[in-house]
Amino acid sequence: MTVQRDSIRPVTKTARHARIADLLTAQSVRSQAELATLLAAEGVQVNQGTLSRDLVELGVVRVRGADGALIYAVPVEGGGRHVQSGVSQEILDARLAKLCNELLVTAESSGNIVILRTPPGAANFLALAIDHSVIPSILGTIAGDDTVLLVSREPDGGAAVAERFLSLAQEPQGSPEPA
Repeated sequence: MTVQRDSIRPVTKTARHARIADLLTAQSVRSQAELATLLAAEGVQVNQGTLSRDLVELGVVRVRGADGALIYAVPVEGGGRHVQSGVSQEILDARLAKLCNELLVTAESSGNIVILRTPPGAANFLALAIDHSVIPSILGTIAGDDTVLLVSREPDGGAAVAERFLSLAQEPQGSPEPA
């Protein structure tokens, strides 16, 4: 699955590293040649030596995929020893719903701007989950300590985005309410 974004990416090492991490997290990639082909399809031309250095700098490792084949994986946020590779959109959406349920305090909008409030210290964590969930209606996020600012792609799309996050935060149907 290839996600199209209406954005212009600079041709920098940092942008290339971010794209490599995105590709390795979104799908199972078995070789540098396959990765170079995926990058080329997005207009990023890179030679084998540069790609090899990029993988080392990103801390990419090879792990066994679900089918037993060796695939590339990137370290998870926070510097843990776990890696991510080929995470499905369903898993990312479920993680976002769980975090919204646990962390979202309020969601308000104005035009294409949405403000999400969280407990102190939780905004960055929620914003990162939103960024990784690749929601096409969201242009980007900025996180403070207890506030996440979202910008929707549509000039009047903020209300729909805020409503989506409020829906994600709702307790599942049939759950007992605390006394």
